[in-house]
Amino acid sequence: MSTPVLCSPGFFKLPDLFDGWPLSRTINALYKEVDSESQAWFLSLEPFDQKLIAALIKCKFGLIAGLSYPNASREHLRTEYDMMYALWMFDDISDNQSASDAQKGADLIMDILRNPYDPRPEGESALGFGNYSFWSRALPSASRSAAHRFVEEMQIWVDSVVQQATDRDHQITRTFDDFLLLRRQTGGVLPCFAMIGLGMDMPDSVVNHPAIVALTTHAVDMIILSNDIYSYNVEQARGDSHNLVIVAMIERQLNLQGAMDYLGERYHQLRDAFFNQMNDIPSWSPQIDADIKEYTMEMGRWVTGNMYWSFESERYFGPHGLEVKEHRNVILLPRQTLEN
Repeated sequence: MSTPVLCSPGFFKLPDLFDGWPLSRTINALYKEVDSESQAWFLSLEPFDQKLIAALIKCKFGLIAGLSYPNASREHLRTEYDMMYALWMFDDISDNQSASDAQKGADLIMDILRNPYDPRPEGESALGFGNYSFWSRALPSASRSAAHRFVEEMQIWVDSVVQQATDRDHQITRTFDDFLLLRRQTGGVLPCFAMIGLGMDMPDSVVNHPAIVALTTHAVDMIILSNDIYSYNVEQARGDSHNLVIVAMIERQLNLQGAMDYLGERYHQLRDAFFNQMNDIPSWSPQIDADIKEYTMEMGRWVTGNMYWSFESERYFGPHGLEVKEHRNVILLPRQTLEN
């Protein structure tokens, strides 16, 4: 898929995704303490060279965990931090891999998740040891149903990452709707949602109820759209076409601002659908109802946390994120000046 090039005017305006969003920014009180521990653990794996490590620190992946899981216990928050690093590690490694190499990483991760008590080989890679270490810490505090759900969501995610590599290998172009289906998987949101219910014992019949599935899909799509809107500039600068803004420009023959506005409209429709669906959730039992209420509200907090993190980290807007959040004007980056 070729990336459209915008020559003029050289900037664009982000849609206001905070408009009409009722949930406020909240952060876990244990955020900094657990962030230091988890980051030290991840760096001890020596997963990348120093350049990538420096980029990682600026991304503040601990911050998105603190913002997205504001009510998590210390034990669960540490698990969620470690999961973020484990997901990012495979996602980053696979970005430059062929489908066959990405498949090897996917198989390694799933072998660890499905067989957590099997001994690991000497000299395990950082990817392997990191996932083993993370999952070993997570299991003691996870309900059986939540652990199973997380593993199945991870299978879908790693398979989609391999599919993304296949698309790159063969230069496959997808329609907007088809690409959105793939992004629901490659975005890695569903494993993160599975972590919300880590200590909850919710039956599959409840989590897979049409009302909960619809609510989940709306939340996932909001996170995907906001991510692709906010990440567009750095991704187009490095020639990465795995972005809904680019797909909308090509399929709908829109200029950049038109595509941004189109995704903003789609986002606001999803926002309304999400809260309408929140008012149409069935009742099961007092305990399940309480768990579902927390589970669904936490999805909303995830949407909130992801938006704030996009501006408070340096992943998309460098040190100017808070300024960009206010005026929403973004200067288009030229490809040749962007480092990694």
